Amino acid sequence: MSVSSPPTVADAPTPHVKPQADHSDTAKTVVQRIADLRAWLFLLALILGFEIWARTAFSGTFILNPFNLQSIAIFAVAPLLLAIGQTYVIISGGIDLSMGFIMGLAAVVAAHVINGLTPGIGMPAAVMAGFVAAVLVASVPGIINGLLVSRLRVPPFIGTLGMFGVARGVAFLLAGGTTVPISNSFFAYLGNGRFLNVPIIVWITAAFVLIMHYVLSQTRFGQHNYAIGANVQAARRAGIDIKRHLLRLYILSACCAGLAGVLYSARFNAGAAQAGEPLLLDCVAAVVIGGASLFGGSGTILGTVAGAFVIAVIQYGLVFVNVEPFWQFISVGVVIIISVLIDQAQRRFSGGRVDE
Repeated sequence: MSVSSPPTVADAPTPHVKPQADHSDTAKTVVQRIADLRAWLFLLALILGFEIWARTAFSGTFILNPFNLQSIAIFAVAPLLLAIGQTYVIISGGIDLSMGFIMGLAAVVAAHVINGLTPGIGMPAAVMAGFVAAVLVASVPGIINGLLVSRLRVPPFIGTLGMFGVARGVAFLLAGGTTVPISNSFFAYLGNGRFLNVPIIVWITAAFVLIMHYVLSQTRFGQHNYAIGANVQAARRAGIDIKRHLLRLYILSACCAGLAGVLYSARFNAGAAQAGEPLLLDCVAAVVIGGASLFGGSGTILGTVAGAFVIAVIQYGLVFVNVEPFWQFISVGVVIIISVLIDQAQRRFSGGRVDE
């Protein structure tokens, strides 16, 4: 007959202990949320800063002035249209340096087509033909960029930089080295007219932004774009046609530049080959400030919108408070550096890849 041993401490039932909250995870979540909203925080800080400055120095208002609001929105149109296409490319892990002069090429083409067709087919039809021609011509360097990157595996930085020079030369050749004035009052109204007291080009840009936001966030094309930027090998194993997608991507980017060129020509009633040259940095800055990572895999259209308005507020606000315009470059550069540092910190918190 066996005798059972007395129960030990190890055999005793363990009381239920409620797990403690992981405060480090909570802190990481807060930091990531702040990082995701950095463009809107930058924008809010700029608006408050200029508003305080205006009230203190001029006893007026900055942001509550309708003229200022319309001017900022107009300032943001061309950089934002370029930045929309750049957002798609950067999310995929690439970059498009040719957009500025593709925009100038489209502006010159639109000017020539509108001038040539206005006497024969009338003003509205000539404007429509010029718009279509400009976007189609802009898509050609986009196709070449896409083939270089997807088929020949040329690094996007090098391939699009080469196309930057080609588009620049062709645009200046078509323009004869000068600005091409446009004789079409309907086109001038499109660029400077208003509907419900809002500039027409702002309405057009807003509609385009909403469409591009839907495509990126709600369609298969957009999801494939994120997948390629996050991990191209995994995307390939998942059955995504990488080459076909990249080709479409650079065509889309070029078409965005084409639309920007047409609206730029409408605003100034002239086509200029150098129209987009100073806007290349602005469009990349808008994407980076808006939260897109230069490593690919992240970014949103709404963030890019905020980034574009950050740049527009800086540019217009410094002029408004009578600061030398050269400070614009310093201010935008500082904001870009801060955004990249925030992106690096965000990736460290989330365990993402950070180049040493």
